[in-house]
Amino acid sequence: MNAGLVAVNIAIGTTDMIILVLYLLGVVLFGSWIGGRQKDLSDYLLGGKTLPWWAILGSIVATETSTVTFLSVPGIAFAPGGNLQFLQLPLGYIVGRFLVIMFLLPLYFRGEIYSAYEVFKKRFGGTTERVSSLTFIIMRTLADGLRLYLTALVLEKVVGIPLPLCVVVIGIGTIIYTCLGGMKSVVWNDCLQFVIYIAGAVFAFAVIINDLPEGWSSYQQFAAANHKFTMFDFDWNFAKSYTFWAGLVGGMFLSMATHGADQLMIQRYLGAKNQKDAARALGFSGFLVFAQFALFLLLGVALAAFYATFPPVTPFEKPDEVFASFIIDHLPVGVKGLTLAAVFAAAMSTLSSSLSSTTSALVNDFYLPLTSTHKQQSELVSLSRVFTALFGCAQIAVGIASQSISSSVVGNVLAIAGISTGLILGIFFLATFSRQASQASALLGFAIGLTVVLYVAFAMKQEVAWPWYTLIGATTVFAVGILGSYFLPQAQTLIEE
Repeated sequence: MNAGLVAVNIAIGTTDMIILVLYLLGVVLFGSWIGGRQKDLSDYLLGGKTLPWWAILGSIVATETSTVTFLSVPGIAFAPGGNLQFLQLPLGYIVGRFLVIMFLLPLYFRGEIYSAYEVFKKRFGGTTERVSSLTFIIMRTLADGLRLYLTALVLEKVVGIPLPLCVVVIGIGTIIYTCLGGMKSVVWNDCLQFVIYIAGAVFAFAVIINDLPEGWSSYQQFAAANHKFTMFDFDWNFAKSYTFWAGLVGGMFLSMATHGADQLMIQRYLGAKNQKDAARALGFSGFLVFAQFALFLLLGVALAAFYATFPPVTPFEKPDEVFASFIIDHLPVGVKGLTLAAVFAAAMSTLSSSLSSTTSALVNDFYLPLTSTHKQQSELVSLSRVFTALFGCAQIAVGIASQSISSSVVGNVLAIAGISTGLILGIFFLATFSRQASQASALLGFAIGLTVVLYVAFAMKQEVAWPWYTLIGATTVFAVGILGSYFLPQAQTLIEE
């Protein structure tokens, strides 16, 4: 995840520009319409708990697919020596999601809750709830503000308007439909955007195969000659990101953290009709993400075959640039506009989900517990809309400020956002598997876990690859919390059996 897209110098014609503008307007209008009127917080933040499981499935997958994913994953297979080894990571995702279904999902369907971190209040106390929620809010706002910036880089090259204005345009469009339509708008727009970006990738793949001299045979011959279909690496080298063990174990813990301890995803489960529907959506999402990454990587192999046959005039500086350049230079008029719309579809699905989830965390973990004034549900919905807009403005501010941040710092901040979910996952482990751990021992584990994982991420990044960070953070929090429970005050409250 980096700012390599800056180097892509692109522009589109009138027809494609009209398609792109109509798409962005259509997303806002569709989201505002389908959300309907929200009578209470359940309607606004959880879609009234009426969302079908397959819509939640589409929303889960679209939310974890940002513009950076859409453009960068093909670059992994395109790069010299690149292949399908990235697919070892979603193998771990599949395992991790089923562990979430078994051990963590039941926690969210005990009583009426709106935020993942309300579980900590019942088990440990309000301080643990607020520390975890604040960590989520800060890191989510930073990470998605940076994703907004990376998406705006593409729009800047397409339209030719200043980067800050691109950030504002995308940000405001996302704010409007999220504010007006609430969670229903987010989920149904996610489903629409999933279809669009997958269709864009499939069509681009088909165009490449059609343009190769011998079509599918050329593709297969190039992939075989360059070992592009290699998938497994059983090396135990912890410094390598894409090995079977890093994928299975690291990916498993990463998925447990992102899908079992992150409000961004948990909010979707809470919008399901029941736990069974939530489990069905979460379980199938792992397989769908695997298939999606396989498509993106096979597309990257196709791009490598294409540019080996038709070398670009100017060599690419970074693999991230390749798919964006192909869209502009080689897709037909009309399809080019739709595929660029797919780029923004991937971005807006993540950004809208971020706005909704941070608002839910703020309202339920901070505002409601700390206010003594009883408010009508309609007032709470209005207040939630205000918070949504404010978080959107914060993301816009981060996106604009990111112009002065080096790409390495951008990557580090995004890595920290992933690290934070591992720490929170460790607290969930304490809540689930330890009866004597208290708020004091949980907070001690959190503090030491944060110190350890940041040291590993920055001081040992050459020795330990990023897929292991979540495992290190979660296990440190859990181990320290268990040890601390022997000499710190023990728990006074337990989750109801």
